[in-house]
Amino acid sequence: VQLQASGGGLVQAGGSLRLSCVASGLTFNRYSMAWFRQAPGEEREFVAAIKWSSSGIWYSDSVKGRFTISRDNAKNTVYLQMNDLKPEDTGVYYCAAGTPINTYMRERSAYGYWGQGTQVTVSS
Repeated sequence: VQLQASGGGLVQAGGSLRLSCVASGLTFNRYSMAWFRQAPGEEREFVAAIKWSSSGIWYSDSVKGRFTISRDNAKNTVYLQMNDLKPEDTGVYYCAAGTPINTYMRERSAYGYWGQGTQVTVSS
């Protein structure tokens, strides 16, 4: 299984980025997908998740209203549209795949497959 994340970069506060994660080696439309992020010296934290059918979507409180997660099962790809970026959004963003029940959609331990991460840096 491979999860290839891309789309990170350097952006000024208030700007936007769109992250993509292409999955291979798994039956994509059977997996829920999530984005986590990790700032320097911090633990990896939940950002957003989407069920295999897009019937359920979850966000952390810190990104709700600014970020949008979506997926295209025909392309084996999950996206994270990030708007109104803030310096505190800086970190390495990881995509993950798993089959958690709804209760655990925000839990890092619920995802068995992880991508390599893409760096997002927001300058003030």
